[in-house]
Amino acid sequence: MKFAIACGGTGGHLFPGLAVAEVLRGQGHEVLLFVSEKEIDARALRAHPDLPRQKLPSIGLPAIFSPAMVTFLRRLRSSLKSCGSSYDTDRPDAVLGMGGFTSIAPLIAARRRGIPAFLHESNAIPGKANRLAARFCRSVLLGFDDCARHFSKSTTRVTGTPIRRELAEGAPARAEARSALGLEPERTTLLVMGGSQGAAGINALMAQAASHLPAAALQVVHLAGDRDVETVRSAYATAGVPAVVLPFCDRMQEVYPAADLAISRSGAASLGELSWFGLPSVLIPFPYAAEDHQRLNAEIFTRAGAAKLLAEPEATGESLFRLVISLLESPETLAAMATAARALAPRDAAARVAAVLTEVKS
Repeated sequence: MKFAIACGGTGGHLFPGLAVAEVLRGQGHEVLLFVSEKEIDARALRAHPDLPRQKLPSIGLPAIFSPAMVTFLRRLRSSLKSCGSSYDTDRPDAVLGMGGFTSIAPLIAARRRGIPAFLHESNAIPGKANRLAARFCRSVLLGFDDCARHFSKSTTRVTGTPIRRELAEGAPARAEARSALGLEPERTTLLVMGGSQGAAGINALMAQAASHLPAAALQVVHLAGDRDVETVRSAYATAGVPAVVLPFCDRMQEVYPAADLAISRSGAASLGELSWFGLPSVLIPFPYAAEDHQRLNAEIFTRAGAAKLLAEPEATGESLFRLVISLLESPETLAAMATAARALAPRDAAARVAAVLTEVKS
């Protein structure tokens, strides 16, 4: 069979889409990816040179009366034409949108041609793009059951958020993972990450907290994004904290197993990966996320006992440090959080999504 998967724009859309593509290709099917023109897409896809992809000029939906609406509509029209041409040349059996505005044109073009279309929503609450896209889809696949109430007019199925094969199958043991990163094998390790592009707010909090960390005998792996990497690296060096600071990492299968605790944003893809690895976390939701979806995602984890939630506007470097230390000083708490995290997400989410797509010919 042939499938098209629209999954560009952010790591939260791209990586789960790649996970589904890997399963489908492993079953002998053909897959075309629709991605955005952003650097994050190009960077992540370097590890998949044999995977066909097509760039779309999609951008996020601006305010209705914004001058940017003209550009949005022009790019949407261009994307619709590009998708339509692709479908007319090599018609897929089904189209999957992983969310965001890169998914809109592929799903609309599929609907116009009678091609079964599906949408995946990873978050606890959908954004504007997915509320619109759901109208063109046969069913909506969900990362969290909590989200079903927002698609009352759609058929929904809970699949979980797909995890990339290299994460699911390629993770080394903890000591080996730490050695691969140049860390001390026996030293308590803190992972700090802000999503695929870093998080300025978390970076600033950790820079403030750095001076407290030597007393805790910690080492840190910090994914800071391109903009703040040197500032964060300098803060740890000044404080004398052993730290590996990177703008981005495409080998997360070595990063997650190395950590005892994570400090993270609460995008759905990150949460899916934290769940897969059973990694306890302090979640600091992006306070300006659409529909406040990161806070709602985080609350699912905190209610389950898998994470602690820290609101960025009220947080300080010292309060973050105290929370981290209180958790690291309680192995029983960390163990319970790890168990709760593993229980939150299906272990076969990518296969579940792939099964929905292949059912169209049943």
